[in-house]
Amino acid sequence: MDVMEFFQLSTGRWRSQRTTHHLAFRRAEAGESEIRVEALPADHPKVIEICQIHEVDPATAIGGAYVSWKGSMGWDKEDENHEGNTVFALIPDASQPRRGTLLRERGYAEIVPVAGQYHMDDEDALVLTTEYDTMSSVERFWFPNPSLRMRTSTVKRFGGFSTATFCTEFRLADGAESEAEGDRATAPTATSYFSVFGW
Repeated sequence: MDVMEFFQLSTGRWRSQRTTHHLAFRRAEAGESEIRVEALPADHPKVIEICQIHEVDPATAIGGAYVSWKGSMGWDKEDENHEGNTVFALIPDASQPRRGTLLRERGYAEIVPVAGQYHMDDEDALVLTTEYDTMSSVERFWFPNPSLRMRTSTVKRFGGFSTATFCTEFRLADGAESEAEGDRATAPTATSYFSVFGW
């Protein structure tokens, strides 16, 4: 599997159940979200725009994705609302096509345009490493089957504070909208960290 095939397999609607471990406090926080992923071709205007933001030649992109999300976490405050969306573009390494750069409109740990390094490992999992001004993150995504996606992420702030997150994500059928909306109506509203595939 190459990286664009991985994103095409991710296209659709997903229900994500997650546990975030706040390592400095030795406490875990549960949450859930609904994520929508749309794979974008290399010539899509949004992919071209992200390349231009990063001053990268759009002709080097092989595609990208548009991702939106809405979720909740157990420690949310009443006024928290972390619904959002982002766009990214994939720039493969010319000599190693299973490696490259992922350009993002906004990062996992800081809300600024950011570029991360990705590679597909020996198990066809996507691994993404991103360095920010004040922290770093490592994410790994894989498919046990086409309707089940797993995700782990770690965020390390300079100075040592870090979190570790594990997510299990289930593909939603087209008719699952009303059930998902009902679940969200009774839930608190989201967290400040989100992944390349949404929150």
